[in-house]
Amino acid sequence: MRILASPLGYLLTWLYDFIGSYGIAVLVLTIIIKVALYPVYAKQLKTSMNMTKMQPKIKEIQQKYAKDRNLMNEKMAELYKEEGGSMYGGCLPMLVQMIVIMGLFTLFRNPMNYIKSDDMLFAIHESFLWIQDLAQPDKWILPIIAGAATFIAYNFSQTNQMGGPNADQMKIMNKLMKYVFPVMILLMARSYPAGLAIYWSGSQIIQIFYNIRFASVKKKANEEAKKKKVKKKTVKA
Repeated sequence: MRILASPLGYLLTWLYDFIGSYGIAVLVLTIIIKVALYPVYAKQLKTSMNMTKMQPKIKEIQQKYAKDRNLMNEKMAELYKEEGGSMYGGCLPMLVQMIVIMGLFTLFRNPMNYIKSDDMLFAIHESFLWIQDLAQPDKWILPIIAGAATFIAYNFSQTNQMGGPNADQMKIMNKLMKYVFPVMILLMARSYPAGLAIYWSGSQIIQIFYNIRFASVKKKANEEAKKKKVKKKTVKA
């Protein structure tokens, strides 16, 4: 993660030099990263909608080739290629975000290795709002905000879940992670440098708005699809 930590260090230093507040610089960095990742989330939404439309065809293939697993997999692959679906499209945003988080974690844990500005090395120990030292963990307030924001963002993301051959198993796993993941974030944030916890909290708050927007788009698309089905039935009748 050193490859990513160094450019993030330069960007954070530039933001601090321009803004003059380390805490606000971290928040602005958060916004920049989330905006940069927006196309990835938009791609996830498109994949999700395609997978939803593919559900009847997926079930048909599963029933038709239930006794021939290899042929079923071949037909599934052909269907995904034709319809533009992907079983793994939903994993991409989380994977990209985790790579960024690891880069930031590396940066915040060992800032002297990646930040060359002397002013910035002092800046990471600045106070911000109720936090006395942004290089040290905030034991309760930030972790609670991070955990709550993660829970809300994850809860909204359930509306955007993709279908697939393992949809039922995924639903069970998602219900479990809905509660376990936020608790994990809360506990880990109590040992994070506060700067990293600020990034995660801000990132999840922005993600909430992304998920609300995606849910609205998906709902509208589903309503239009239902209207088209009704029209087709009416014409046939």
